[in-house]
Amino acid sequence: MPVVPPVAAPRKYLRPRSSPDLPPLRATRVLDQLRERLRLMHYSPRTEETYVYWVRAFIRFHRLRHPGEMGGPEVEAFLTHLANDRSVAPSTHSQALSALLFFYTKVLRHDLPWLQEIGHPQRHRRLPVVLSVDEVRFLLAGLQGEHRLLARLLYGTGLRISEALQLRVKDLDFAQRALIVREGKGAKDRVVMLPHSLVPELRHQLGSARLVWAADVEAGTAGVEMPHALERKYPRAGQSWPWFWVFPQDHHSTDPRSGVVRRHHLYDQTFQRAFKRAVHAAGIAKPATPHTLRHCFATHLLQSGSDIRTVQELLGHADVATTMIYTHVLKLGGGAVRSPLDSLAEG
Repeated sequence: MPVVPPVAAPRKYLRPRSSPDLPPLRATRVLDQLRERLRLMHYSPRTEETYVYWVRAFIRFHRLRHPGEMGGPEVEAFLTHLANDRSVAPSTHSQALSALLFFYTKVLRHDLPWLQEIGHPQRHRRLPVVLSVDEVRFLLAGLQGEHRLLARLLYGTGLRISEALQLRVKDLDFAQRALIVREGKGAKDRVVMLPHSLVPELRHQLGSARLVWAADVEAGTAGVEMPHALERKYPRAGQSWPWFWVFPQDHHSTDPRSGVVRRHHLYDQTFQRAFKRAVHAAGIAKPATPHTLRHCFATHLLQSGSDIRTVQELLGHADVATTMIYTHVLKLGGGAVRSPLDSLAEG
């Protein structure tokens, strides 16, 4: 990591500079200001949670000093602590740095030389964990109910777990045998195939979800969360069947932003725990996670002869270079290269 020249910290809090493209913040506490700015710029709730975590950790590391009193040396000290003392991965290191840079540039609105001089850690390419077809079969056999359906959906369509959990009833098109992903990674929409073998199970899941929806309507609950400002534009849409979750949670919860009690979709932590138990029961020694099913989807499609551009569109990758990582898995495994030891043994 490059050495940053020391920047003298001011004795008083630095006042945010006026910026024509960023309106002034109404919150007074720094973490609330961070949340306000993230929401104004339409960052996801998960990103908001992550950025708040790292900024809070940065403040606590420097014994609750106000961030406006600190600068490059303090940021470098915190990042050095993460790398040397906590031995975090380069991706985690880069995540913490991104949170601090956003905080200083977009919230405190500081334009100081050290912001451009801090270097990002070097990332190393890692091959994805991929299961064999038999391992996927054994894994799916260890899941039950909606968890099994969700795992089959991830493997059959290549969806990310967040994309699958946020599916609405209107996103399933049985007539066209298609599934529409709304605002996936990068806020992009895409269409993927709807596997024929999943149609009966999904119809059954919708039947169960409709009973939950009908009970909520009869009880007069607030309905499900609506994206952006649609709740103001269409006040009753959140209580309608087309907008209801395909995988609803079995109880109501409080919206962390608005405080409204409503029906949320299935929690990813609940599925991840069930998935981990199924991996153990199947005797799979690989560090598989629900995201592994997305890697299996891409790799097995390429193994069956699918075009890489088609796989790229199904996965929603902006660059085909991202999809090319799965070709490296194919080149190194599956008997693609014959070892000289096997020829020696045959001789």
